[in-house]
Amino acid sequence: MKPEIRDKLLASVRSIPDFPKKGVLFRDITPLLLKPELYKDIIAEMAELAQQAGCDKIAAIDARGFLFGATLAHVLHVGFLPVRKKGKLPCKTLSQAYQLEYGTAEIEIHVDALQAGERAVLVDDLLATGGTASAAISLIERAGAKVTLALFLIELVELGGRSFLAPHKVESLLSF
Repeated sequence: MKPEIRDKLLASVRSIPDFPKKGVLFRDITPLLLKPELYKDIIAEMAELAQQAGCDKIAAIDARGFLFGATLAHVLHVGFLPVRKKGKLPCKTLSQAYQLEYGTAEIEIHVDALQAGERAVLVDDLLATGGTASAAISLIERAGAKVTLALFLIELVELGGRSFLAPHKVESLLSF
């Protein structure tokens, strides 16, 4: 990514201390979404990385991953696979449970969303601990597809999510 684009993106991420709880520094992407030229830059950078990795589908994690994944799939002329929270998909699903800080959660995809041998790029807004992304990768691989790239707008480096996703290739546009 060109340094001037990275600088513009970084300058537009708003940091909010003590949200959603004391001690957390929340990285708010709303200012990026409010500026069409920055959103266009994000999609262009993500598209280049996804094309290099090779993909037949863009899989995006509910809900903020959809902000980037659907547009990215459109730009690349590939299918869009929503990775949804449990109970949100109407047909037969595959599901994957994963650990949260205080409990568990589950995500799902439709059983017919991927074909064996397809290549998928996983997209989300944020890589923190990697739990949700790891569960999504497991779902995609259980469906017979290969994850060629896990792609994030922001990575919170100190939380170590990248190492949790190994051996999969991981790219993030911005790091904090």
